[in-house]
Amino acid sequence: MKFVTAIMSAIVWGSGQVLNKQWLKGLAFFAVQVTFICVELFTGTLRALTVPEGAMDIGGNPFLHFRNFGFFTRSLWGIITLGEIPRESSATLIFDHSTMLLISGLIAIAILFVLFLVYILNIRDAYKTRKKIEEGERVSSINSIRLGLESNFEYISITPGLLLILFVSLLPIIFSFIVVFTNYNTNTIPPRNLVEWVGFQTFIDIVKLPIWSHTFVYLFVWTTIWAFTATFTAYTFGMIQAVIISSPLVRFKKIFRSIYILPWAIPGFVSVLTWRSALHPQGPINRFLVDLGFEAIPFLTDVNWARTALILVNIWLGFPYFMSLISGVMSTIDTDMYEAAQIDGANSPQIFRHITFPYLLAATAPQLIFSVTFNFNNFGLVFFLTGGGPGDPSLQFAGATDLLITWIYKLTLEQRMYNYAAAMSVFIFVILATVSAINLRRTRVFKED
Repeated sequence: MKFVTAIMSAIVWGSGQVLNKQWLKGLAFFAVQVTFICVELFTGTLRALTVPEGAMDIGGNPFLHFRNFGFFTRSLWGIITLGEIPRESSATLIFDHSTMLLISGLIAIAILFVLFLVYILNIRDAYKTRKKIEEGERVSSINSIRLGLESNFEYISITPGLLLILFVSLLPIIFSFIVVFTNYNTNTIPPRNLVEWVGFQTFIDIVKLPIWSHTFVYLFVWTTIWAFTATFTAYTFGMIQAVIISSPLVRFKKIFRSIYILPWAIPGFVSVLTWRSALHPQGPINRFLVDLGFEAIPFLTDVNWARTALILVNIWLGFPYFMSLISGVMSTIDTDMYEAAQIDGANSPQIFRHITFPYLLAATAPQLIFSVTFNFNNFGLVFFLTGGGPGDPSLQFAGATDLLITWIYKLTLEQRMYNYAAAMSVFIFVILATVSAINLRRTRVFKED
């Protein structure tokens, strides 16, 4: 009998629960199925199936077409074909928009995936409930719902957040990944031109075409050097400041901490734009140097000076965070270890090297990894300070100080090379996810968890 209830629920959702005398659950599952069917019928399917054979729509196209069916059928057709009719002129009434079809297709697949999970839950619940009844256990709809809520409270609580992540965060990531396999660029902008599936051609172009491969390798090497240099210079300077301020010889500690925290308190882009004005060839710093008899320094027009300026400004913006973090960690170190080391004759450098530094490094390792990841994609600093410049003719749509993320921005908004920008995003995601996962698994904090 339990297989009968499962089969009944597989055909008509909730009918197995009704057979098990669980009316509320049966009604809930049946309402989900009815809602799904109504959405599909009243968004086009019913109208498309009731028109006379051979009827044409206002665009002169056959009415009985997937384009005129319900939301789910139309969306699945759209993500497979990416459209069939371009908009040849403003007078064209019926046309397809490839990116809209792609987005609606992803949304439809996400909804269908959730509905499939509900469908499986419906069958599984009918089967398990009937099995309990046959074993002599008394079940009721209200009690089973109450017990289900109590035993699965944690999962029910996180479900709304998971759904938001699915539709707000995960779907855009999937969309970017899928765009890589299309020819969506400045030559194929819908609806005037339809986008087509091209497979791995975008990746092949990046690897085989010298201008693309050279630019990618150049920017990847610089981005990697920048991420580690920017992180560890800010971390080192923050540690130095934290150690100095924590010294018993320093008075007015709160005043110094308040002053040093100001660069972190001010919005980052405001500080970066201020530094851009200060480092301009005609800015106050160069004017001061010229007044002293020195030559002006090309902070923003020379490659090496521009990169140096980026690192220095990043130290200015980043060290307050690490100073605060390390100061907090240092306050948790057991003073008995310091006293024991002093009794054994250790001096201050030895105490720092063998006690303070290992403790700080172990406690702040996850923050260091996250900071490297952040600096790998530190769009704001590069964009507002140097704009990726100075220019380099050997690079494709990029400057000498561009990071991969700023190059993606230029490919997307300035050049409209969406498929290549999406490919770069995939590369960045794979690299950062792999490196972060490996390093986090090796840190002591995550091993303890």
